[in-house]
Amino acid sequence: MKSLLLTLILSATLTGGIYDFKVAGLDGKEIDFSKFKGKKILIVNTASKCGLTPQYEGLEELYKKYKDKLVIVGFPANNFAGQEPLNNSEIKDFCKQNYGVTFPMAEKISVKGDDTHALYTWLKSQAKEKGFTDPVTWNFGKFLINEKGELIATFSPRTTPMSEEILKYLN
Repeated sequence: MKSLLLTLILSATLTGGIYDFKVAGLDGKEIDFSKFKGKKILIVNTASKCGLTPQYEGLEELYKKYKDKLVIVGFPANNFAGQEPLNNSEIKDFCKQNYGVTFPMAEKISVKGDDTHALYTWLKSQAKEKGFTDPVTWNFGKFLINEKGELIATFSPRTTPMSEEILKYLN
């Protein structure tokens, strides 16, 4: 309850939307969303032991192909059937060794429940406000933010990164 209240207070005090957020990265560096102004941002909750985990490959392909106008930020989370049991260091190694991930990856967070990270609270409220479906029904739900920091689409976990559904926003 205490973390929910803190998240709500934090969300209410944010004025710049997505650009107010800073999160810890798996590489030990801060991920400052204000540095992504002028680019689209695809935010994805990830897991290493999920049937959808091979989407890391498509996410990396998407990132490399569109990195001049798109940033992808992965958020490992263990909210669905314990499918992210690894710690931050293990997640970093897993992503690099198995999928060659070079896009920014945040430290492990919670994307649903009483301890939902403030960024995900904001994303879900934006989706609801705009009439989009909340994609955080499983691992690999996706939120797409435009160059101005506005949520413009959500994608279900089963929507693959290189699908036309996503590519139409980048071409």
